[in-house]
Amino acid sequence: MTDPAFWRGKRVFLTGHTGFKGAWASLLLRRLGASVYGYALPPTHQSSLFVTARIADDIKHCMADIRDLSALRTAMAEAEPDIVIHMAAQALVRPSYEEPVDTFATNVMGTVHVLEAARQLACVQVILNVTSDKCYENNGAGSAFREGDRLGGDDPYSNSKACAELVTHSYRHSFFKSPGAPRVATARAGNVFGGGDFARDRLVPDAMQAFMAGDALRIRNPGSVRPWQHALDPVLGYLTLAERLAGDERFVGGWNFGPDAASEVPVGTVVEQLIALWGDGARWTSDAGPHPHEAAYLRLDCAKARSELGWTPLFDLSHGLRLTVDWYKALREGRDLRKFSLDQLDQVL
Repeated sequence: MTDPAFWRGKRVFLTGHTGFKGAWASLLLRRLGASVYGYALPPTHQSSLFVTARIADDIKHCMADIRDLSALRTAMAEAEPDIVIHMAAQALVRPSYEEPVDTFATNVMGTVHVLEAARQLACVQVILNVTSDKCYENNGAGSAFREGDRLGGDDPYSNSKACAELVTHSYRHSFFKSPGAPRVATARAGNVFGGGDFARDRLVPDAMQAFMAGDALRIRNPGSVRPWQHALDPVLGYLTLAERLAGDERFVGGWNFGPDAASEVPVGTVVEQLIALWGDGARWTSDAGPHPHEAAYLRLDCAKARSELGWTPLFDLSHGLRLTVDWYKALREGRDLRKFSLDQLDQVL
């Protein structure tokens, strides 16, 4: 789906490159021959993909906060990017209840800062803002969300991502409509997993850390349905969208990148597959709470990306979970995780 010839030599400014999905994007972009300039806070875990795959070795990057507009402007001007991919965020629902001000400041004003810095540079051709499947107003009906559905969100995280979508819409119509202006789109992915994620209160990394420690995984809502997908599937979607944007203004706007319907399953189903793949006494137990509200059903309709971009998920749920468990077992065994991660990446190229 991606064209290596397009990416070879492209200058990409990537926010959030130290995060889980951003680290996979960095690896993929470098594998495709792009020059990557990362901008993010330092990694939060010593075994994260960014650290273990030694991503800092072959990109240029700046450790700074997207809430710092001056620092962001300086870094982006230095990078002189062709393409800006904005992935930096406070990316979790439950911490957003604990730190709502930081969540809105990062996800809303951080997006404003990225767009504002980019609009000052004549070199920028494409801006892609990665938001979330949780940007949609969820009435609990269980139907799959389409790109034109109403935006919203009750919890601070979901609401902040809806706001980031609205900010992007405003900048696109206010500042990026003239001939030669950057083409702007947003991308909404499902619940991603894969090797190198150590975020708290996220199902798969919680499971991997519990199993490595010999503990039982504590589950809040085993019946909640989510669109589960390996991180490389939406990342490939983002790059495919950026390629199309560079060549045609028809691709501006919002895009869903979710899994096949067969991968939209309850939490309990994912946990049972993880236990079977891990073996070695892996188990789970119920966590009665109390817990803050989270939507029981979340599904994405990705017909637009399939028909107009030619994008399709490469991994079904079982394959994606197997790759993920293999990565954490490689970590436990002390293997070279840069080589291991690149070997997994090569399965999609």
